[in-house]
Amino acid sequence: MIYVFLADGFEEMEALAPIDILRRAKAEVKTVGVTDSSKVVGAHKVTVKPDISVDEIKLDDDLEMIVLPGGMPGTLNLEASDKVQKAIDFCADNGRYIAAICAAPSILGHKGLLKGKKATCFPGFEKDLEGADAVNELVVIDGKIITGKGAGACIEFGLKIAEIIVSAKVSQNIRSGLQCK
Repeated sequence: MIYVFLADGFEEMEALAPIDILRRAKAEVKTVGVTDSSKVVGAHKVTVKPDISVDEIKLDDDLEMIVLPGGMPGTLNLEASDKVQKAIDFCADNGRYIAAICAAPSILGHKGLLKGKKATCFPGFEKDLEGADAVNELVVIDGKIITGKGAGACIEFGLKIAEIIVSAKVSQNIRSGLQCK
């Protein structure tokens, strides 16, 4: 199971492109409403009906990964959620993947999860990647942490997640179908 957390003010492309790619890859993905269980409004006023509420997530052996889209104030709303914090802690403590893009890697930096790791983020948030080697790349994978630079990286971010969770072959087939380089 992959949970993609959605909080009011999330960057729509950073959430929806990876969700689309992962569903094309036949991965089990659920959108999780953090600020509202019936609808979440993105940074650009796109409204999404989440699959489940944050109260319905299960932190158990079936959880493979969580995804934290960026955007403002979406990132701040994710970071303020005790349940999102518990999901991050569960993943970190149990060797599960954590993917964060744009401003959202700052949440991981604030928790100390990026110490000694390479990571990327939206320009200006490098100071929040506490202890990380901040690099200027679209997507960075270091251990069980996947970080993406921003909305322009959302397809590559989703494809890398699909490669890790499903397979390189499936990711490459999706890349080809999307007409990505």
